[in-house]
Amino acid sequence: MTAASGAAPLIAIDGPAGAGKSTVSRAVAERLGLDRLDTGAMYRSVAWQALQRGVDPADADAVAEIARTATIEVGAVVTMNGVDVTAAIRSPEVSRAVSVVAANPQVRAELVKRQRRWARGRVGGVVEGRDIGTVVFPGATLKIYLTASAEERTRRRGRDESADGVALRDRIDSTRATSPLTRAADAHVLDTTGRSVDDVVEEVLSWL
Repeated sequence: MTAASGAAPLIAIDGPAGAGKSTVSRAVAERLGLDRLDTGAMYRSVAWQALQRGVDPADADAVAEIARTATIEVGAVVTMNGVDVTAAIRSPEVSRAVSVVAANPQVRAELVKRQRRWARGRVGGVVEGRDIGTVVFPGATLKIYLTASAEERTRRRGRDESADGVALRDRIDSTRATSPLTRAADAHVLDTTGRSVDDVVEEVLSWL
């Protein structure tokens, strides 16, 4: 199946850290010939910039100002104000800070606006994050909620983040007041534990 075989879909992929969102969304986008947006990279870029400037990630107004004035480009390479931060935003320091930044209502409002603008400039797309199917694109063509066992998610994140770090991020993301991580009522739940990427992608495409 290709995007040319009908109206190009907008696919929302949500789920917690280590569930396989990046791997699956990238593979689905490639199969369908669609652009992909990793919204988590946007929040990580803001967190990275705050740390670079010595701004406390919990300083809501200062971090919101960073988000409002930043030029963020997310693709194969992620740039923040012209600086390649593709690798830097995956550091343990950024991983520890990003959930606090993502819980900031002002930051979310700004980045959601940019995410919707990204979609308006394209015909279809694959967007991954934590509130894509519930808040950013509630009318998405297809909504997927990826999950995996705690052990599997910790193993996948092991080089970049500890089990405690993954658990803390899950807790913060799921309990924040603004756009918490939750499954959309009409999302397909897909457990990726022990499954190959090809197998997962085939199931996603079957729902289209």
